[in-house]
Amino acid sequence: MLIGCPKLDGLDYTEKLTEIIAGNKIKSLTVVRMEVPCCGGIEQAAVAALQNSGRFIPWRIVTFGTDGEIREG
Repeated sequence: MLIGCPKLDGLDYTEKLTEIIAGNKIKSLTVVRMEVPCCGGIEQAAVAALQNSGRFIPWRIVTFGTDGEIREG
């Protein structure tokens, strides 16, 4: 499990996530994010990392509302 906040951390996670996915025997990827716009950065980084890694593994995005309810996923 990895936890991050693109807004507060002020960095792009794509490169590090690419290294993790490409260099390990990860079987699937689930990104859990909130519905707020700034959390879209972690989703974009994860999708880009999957593409950059050259690996084809199952993945999904789960989006939670600010009220804690699942919106998508």
